[in-house]
Parts: sequence; C-alpha cells; structure tokens
Amino acid sequence: MKSKSVFWGTLLILIGIFLTLNNFYNLQYLSIAKLWPLFILIPGLSFEVEYFTTKKNPGQLVPGGMFTVIGLNFLFESFTNFQYAGSTWPIYPLAVAIGLFQLYLHSEGNKGLLVPVCILGGISISAYASMFLQDYPWFSMNLIFSVLLIAFGIYILFKNYKK
Repeated sequence: MKSKSVFWGTLLILIGIFLTLNNFYNLQYLSIAKLWPLFILIPGLSFEVEYFTTKKNPGQLVPGGMFTVIGLNFLFESFTNFQYAGSTWPIYPLAVAIGLFQLYLHSEGNKGLLVPVCILGGISISAYASMFLQDYPWFSMNLIFSVLLIAFGIYILFKNYKK
C-alpha cells in the first residue's frame, strides 16, 4: 500500500468523523465555517510531505511553504473570528519568503533566491516592528529611516577608507 493512499485515506476518514460529530453534537469548532482553511493547509502539507519523502523536485517546496503558512494563518484567524486580521497581514509576504528559502536550502543553493527572500522577509519584519513599536511615542518610521541612512553612510565611508 502506498504511503500517499494511507495519508489521504486516514485524513478523509478523520475529517468525516469530525464532521459527523459536528452534526450530532453541534460542536462549533468542528464546522466547515471554522475548518475551511484546511483546503489551503492540506495541499501545502502534501507538497511538503511529497518532497521530504521522495527528495525529488524541490520546486514543490515553494507552494508547499506558501500554502502551509497561509493555511495556518487562516486557521488561526478562523478560530479567533478574524479579530487579528489587521495585524497578521505581514504573513503573506513572509509565506512567499519561506517557500523560496526552503527552495534555496534544498536545491543547489542558487544565491539569487536569497534576494527576494531577504526583501520579502525584511518587509514582513519591518511591518511587524512598526506595528508593535507604534505604541511608543519616541518611535517613528522617519526616525528609523534617518538612522538607516546614517548607518549606510558610515558603512560607505569606512568601506572606502579601508581601501
């Protein structure tokens, strides 16, 4: 018996049992209204499992990483009634960065992949930092931008000074 068949068969049986229990006991957490993100999460996990069991075609890690991260985010949002949706939006560029970083790690190490990984990861990290630091009165994006310009200027000066 193939491991794929066992995985999918077991998964479908478990989902069927949960939905049947929901019909009999009216469990609000086992409804399709809460579990719809599984339609994104399960394909993502299947891409991941497929690569890590066969070690063939690392390109499937990109959609696997993206779908897994986005599916987990939607599952979290579904169970919290989307009350944090305004704060979790940086997950989307981070999901792409994670998928590309997995491809970088498990392929021939194409360093060109690190450019979008760093850009997308940097966007996500800076967005989260600005959201969390906005409560502090001394913090502003203008301050961060000016400090970054000063640091970059110092780097350029010392780089040329060493030559």
